[in-house]
Amino acid sequence: MKVGELYQTADWQTEKHVPVIDCPDEVASGEMFEVKVTLGKEVAHPNTTEHHIRWIQVFFKPEGDKFSYQVANCEFTAHGESTEGPNTGPVYTHHGATIAMKTNKPGILFATSFCNIHGLWENSKAIKIK
Repeated sequence: MKVGELYQTADWQTEKHVPVIDCPDEVASGEMFEVKVTLGKEVAHPNTTEHHIRWIQVFFKPEGDKFSYQVANCEFTAHGESTEGPNTGPVYTHHGATIAMKTNKPGILFATSFCNIHGLWENSKAIKIK
């Protein structure tokens, strides 16, 4: 088995674990643009000590290139843990991230995420150059 076989995907409108990529479909070459990646956009994902999203990673594979580039690695480390017990802590991080990037080539953005209960998930979006 290969690690790529562990990634699951589905329609983000009905599955709360799929990363949703919000960004322009077409960008100007070499100009910064924002990429927002969230989970649970249509179906809320829990954010509890027992069930939470641990991280989101973003990669970009330029058209025609052999390899992809890691754009971001966002870790979410506060899920209501406390010495008083689960879900009693004062801090919860939300499983979403906004990053800025630029590219001079069209390609595919990939977002991956990890749920501590339901494993690895992925989604992708094509980016065109104006």
